[in-house]
Amino acid sequence: MIITKKYRIKDSNSKKILRAMTESVNFVWNYCNETSVKYVDLKGKWLSNYDLHKETAGCSKELKLNSTTIESVCNEYVIRRKQFKRKKLNWRSCKKSLGWIPFKSIGISYKGNGIIKYNGVTFKFWESQHVGKIKCGSFNEDSQGNWYINLVVETEEYHYKKTNKEVGVDLGLKTTATYSDGTEFIGVKATKKYENKLAIAQRAKKKKQVRAIHTKIKNVRKDSLHKETLKLVKEFDLIVVGDVSSTKLVKTKMAKSTLDNSWGAYKSMLAYKTIRFGKEMKVVNESYSTVTCSNCKERTGPKGLSCLNVREWVCSSCGTSHLRDVNAAKNILQFSVLDMKR
Repeated sequence: MIITKKYRIKDSNSKKILRAMTESVNFVWNYCNETSVKYVDLKGKWLSNYDLHKETAGCSKELKLNSTTIESVCNEYVIRRKQFKRKKLNWRSCKKSLGWIPFKSIGISYKGNGIIKYNGVTFKFWESQHVGKIKCGSFNEDSQGNWYINLVVETEEYHYKKTNKEVGVDLGLKTTATYSDGTEFIGVKATKKYENKLAIAQRAKKKKQVRAIHTKIKNVRKDSLHKETLKLVKEFDLIVVGDVSSTKLVKTKMAKSTLDNSWGAYKSMLAYKTIRFGKEMKVVNESYSTVTCSNCKERTGPKGLSCLNVREWVCSSCGTSHLRDVNAAKNILQFSVLDMKR
């Protein structure tokens, strides 16, 4: 199995070396950008990976970069150009872009005990977990100037024991997720928790403090989501989530609550963890899940914006009493069964 592991670089002296390398990486990126644009204007064709490799061949000594890094930058440029379908991508600079230095496995040497050698320089990192066989990787910088090494490694597959249990997940605003077994997950409302400190720092124009608070909010939110999603993957073999999207709600008055609940991050964490640990996740259309009775399947629930505050209701068809979000989660789980039958 191929996974990416992230480690924090230890010594602060490495920052100056990595920043110098970043300037060279930015130069290669900008050269690819400029050369590619000129070639399109002149020939009406895109430069391929192979073409860019030829254009940048032999400049590793002058730029003081490993040749595998230069090739990786060219490859990444071509990938992003295809992704965004643009003739010219954004320029990279040390002021506007965070540090990034990609490399291949042949460009580094892992010495063990949190020591790695790249381009003749030894870097130390906190080896919080076993590294494994390295395929490729990169150095990257965060908004506070801390550096990390990301290693794409090959590890043995590990699957959690089968529990023969299934769960439906209804994503919401007050509760991040409500499950079909009646339990709830209320994520840490990190934005609301730190909004006063953030507002004070922003009014005082303390940029470093603002960045530190934003990083704190992000880390607190990620930690909460990681713990909850791992707990779900351990407990259930099949996890079915509604296809609710945050893109529309972000443009409304509910934007802060929507972002605080991080539905996208929640679903992406579930997706890769179910694959990694041998479980299954499905995303289904959750239309009418709130108004449909999970017992008799009649649409007798409260409808419309005026009934959003109704959290409990009784089905007029079969008389079953429902908690609104739990009923929706049960329907989402049942919708996955209907999809399988189709």
